[in-house]
Amino acid sequence: MKQLFVRDRNFYKTMVRLSLPAAFQTLLSMLVQMADNVMVSRFDPSALAPVSQANSVSTFMLAALNGLGSGAVVLVAQYWGKKNMAAIKRVFSVVCALGVALPLLFISVIQLFPHWVVSLVLDPSLSHLTPVAVSYLRIVCLSFLPFGLTSALVGGLKGVEVVKVTLYAAAISLLSNVCLNAVLIFGAGPIPSLGTEGAAIATVLARVIELVVVWVYCFRKQKAVDIRPRDLLRHEKWAWKDYLRFGSPVSLTDAQWALVGMMKMAIIGHLGATMMSAMNLTDTMMNLGTMFTFALAGGACVMVGKAVGEQDMEKVRIYSRTIQCMFAVIGVVMALSVIAVRRVFIGLYGQPQEVESLAGLMIFIGAITMMGTSYHASCFTGINRGAGDNRFVMMVDLICGWLVVLPVTYLAAFVFRWPLPVVFLCTRIDQCFKWIIAFFRLRGNKWIKKVTR
Repeated sequence: MKQLFVRDRNFYKTMVRLSLPAAFQTLLSMLVQMADNVMVSRFDPSALAPVSQANSVSTFMLAALNGLGSGAVVLVAQYWGKKNMAAIKRVFSVVCALGVALPLLFISVIQLFPHWVVSLVLDPSLSHLTPVAVSYLRIVCLSFLPFGLTSALVGGLKGVEVVKVTLYAAAISLLSNVCLNAVLIFGAGPIPSLGTEGAAIATVLARVIELVVVWVYCFRKQKAVDIRPRDLLRHEKWAWKDYLRFGSPVSLTDAQWALVGMMKMAIIGHLGATMMSAMNLTDTMMNLGTMFTFALAGGACVMVGKAVGEQDMEKVRIYSRTIQCMFAVIGVVMALSVIAVRRVFIGLYGQPQEVESLAGLMIFIGAITMMGTSYHASCFTGINRGAGDNRFVMMVDLICGWLVVLPVTYLAAFVFRWPLPVVFLCTRIDQCFKWIIAFFRLRGNKWIKKVTR
């Protein structure tokens, strides 16, 4: 009888081993930004809206940089299956170079044109909030550089199944961020209260500390791949070509989807301070609700990629069926969990009643769509990426984001002027049907592609 699902317990143990540290790392990284928002909100409730809008720019940049690391996983995982260490080092050098160059570009743009960048996500009628957003963004953007290099190194290490460092680094980053926030936002002893600027400075320092932890672990502690800092300076043309061909679609997918997210926040930014604050709470809750899903998908990407590198295609198909069933169940569990805790979560921010009521309804709507998110994330972010089917994933996200989500949201907000909860549903309308595309894509064999030399 044909085997349909994985029966080996080691498969599930490995999934957990690869995914749990990444899940906690994602949680702790989100808590770093959440700590800024909660403490800023407690310091000055009116500052939450401009800071959250400025953070939509940061979210775009951080997602783009995470995409660089995810692109490295695709190549490194398949070379890891072939035990080709020399090729793995060359991929490391490429992604680290990009992890430095891209942040420098964005930091330059923000420093030169801060008001223009903020105007993309903040309604001109709320000009009294612009100075707060600009001062926060000009400082917090400096965190992009250490985060870019951290993401590049972490992405490469995930490909060789080294994942614990992400948890260690994120825990230290969160602890340092919260402590620095408490001192710099509210003041302590001789240190004056810096408010939102203090929150931005704390984030930058926390990202630097995070990079130091990852750097030491990568080059001094881990033994999976013998890599040294000088290896990052050795580049090969084939590595650049392969990354641009197979890894860049992953990076572009994450970057363009983050750009879609920023454009959605730009639309939200024209719907008033109440909607902006409620959207910030809702997005944070949605991210917390899906963090375990995307962490597991990252583990699935490594395992599927390794199986493709070993050229065991029957194992790849069995992995695919098993992962899809797992995530269908996880989606239901996470949706119910988010609905259950949403009121407690909203209460942490101390926002006005109208913000809390709107956020509660929006989180409920988002939780329902989360079931679709869980399934298609397992397919697109885990199975398809690991199997090298990155261009298909990129095209689906491009079409859904630019031809469906943004136009529908714009029409709902400014043409039909539908109620705010309905506008929010439009921002997630793709989550209601992308799982169908994912399901049918994995029925054939076109999604399995070898990306190594």
